[in-house]
Amino acid sequence: MSGMPQITVEYSAALTDAFDRHGFALALHPTAAELIGSALPDFKTRFRSITEAVIGNGEVTEAMIHVDLAILPGRDAELKTHLGDLTLAMLCEHIKPGTGLNIQVTVEVRDIASYHKRWLP
Repeated sequence: MSGMPQITVEYSAALTDAFDRHGFALALHPTAAELIGSALPDFKTRFRSITEAVIGNGEVTEAMIHVDLAILPGRDAELKTHLGDLTLAMLCEHIKPGTGLNIQVTVEVRDIASYHKRWLP
């Protein structure tokens, strides 16, 4: 079963230097590929720096990272939960300590409703 994972990571701009984005993606892709039975080349991760967000009461010490992990349907809830927990743990491992920020780290695993793909040489 293929997974066609589409991964979008939004993170507070204040975390730019503390969040090892490249390392996170390179750690997540092979581990998740094995877990969900998807080919490694199918994994695509995009990162979006959030320059403006309000978290809680708007204190400047608040920050966030959110991962939206979209896969093709067909996996059971237990596997999706495991994938979410794994992604969350790996994400936390790629945030340097000592930022002075309260960082909310979240992951959503969801099914892709419709997906179309073409490889171009």
